[in-house]
Amino acid sequence: MTALQLTWFVLIGVLLGGYSILDGFDLGVGCWHLFGRDDRERRLFISAIGPVWDGNEVWLLAGGGALFAAFPAVYASVFSGLYLALMLVLVGLILRAAAIEFRSQVESPAWRRAWDVAFAVGSALPALLFGVALGNAVRGLELDAGGNYVGGFVALLNPYALLVGATGLTMFALHGALFLAARLDGEPAERARGRARRTWIVFALLFVVATGWTLAFHVRGSLSLAIAASILALLGIVGSSLLNRRGRDLSAFLSSAAAMLCIWGGVGAALFPNLVPARNDPALSLTIANSSSSPATLSVMLVIALVGLPLVIGYTAFIYRTFMRGPLDVGPGY
Repeated sequence: MTALQLTWFVLIGVLLGGYSILDGFDLGVGCWHLFGRDDRERRLFISAIGPVWDGNEVWLLAGGGALFAAFPAVYASVFSGLYLALMLVLVGLILRAAAIEFRSQVESPAWRRAWDVAFAVGSALPALLFGVALGNAVRGLELDAGGNYVGGFVALLNPYALLVGATGLTMFALHGALFLAARLDGEPAERARGRARRTWIVFALLFVVATGWTLAFHVRGSLSLAIAASILALLGIVGSSLLNRRGRDLSAFLSSAAAMLCIWGGVGAALFPNLVPARNDPALSLTIANSSSSPATLSVMLVIALVGLPLVIGYTAFIYRTFMRGPLDVGPGY
């Protein structure tokens, strides 16, 4: 294992963590969309993420592109093995994007209701399936000597992966509710705080069970680092609840974001040095060392990342500073 390979392992984790934080609250807002009290509140939900939702998805594209360039064998194995699940994720993301664009184009209650359902489904489905995919990656896949997944689709729907999927769904729902509490005011904000409090109970329970299961049976790397990251994540989760109850909405949201980063740190510690463990034979696992691109490719991509990542962070900060300040109101579209 070289320093370049280790660097890319960390960078991919950072990109996926950034996606979870940024697009996570978008997906969470969508999960609550049908619970809006009336049409105006649902329009407020969409307006809250309107300026940033598509930019947030850049982090997913960057993470997928980085995985393809740095660890092509892992990209091929995961995307072929989880093909149907990832296609459903893509359908969900398309539904969400179409709903945001088309919902307000026709003044018809039936039209808007149909797109409201599409927006909610298109948000909840990826939130659930991302967790299922992560659970299977941590649990391990059945691989052949070529690194190809040889299990069936039904095998992916195992209890552990479904538990991680449910945990991910409730995590994004909580994150979205905390974002709405910070972005809205008045009664809509108070309702968002109440939803966050109720969701937190479910998420905290699922997180404890999923983390305990992971630490007991699925840690292939450093158990001590995985435990430390899990404790830090739990502190962030508890902090988000306490801050939410005190009405410190932005701090609660940031605490939730910090917990997400710690969760990704725990996943990395549990997997290291594996990227896709092989359940049937550990010797067939795809690791940082045996699945990476050539040193020349990793070096060139690192230069691109060192130039591109600050630009992505910079324009993301600029967009948030420009469009996410001040009072929020509904317009003719989103």
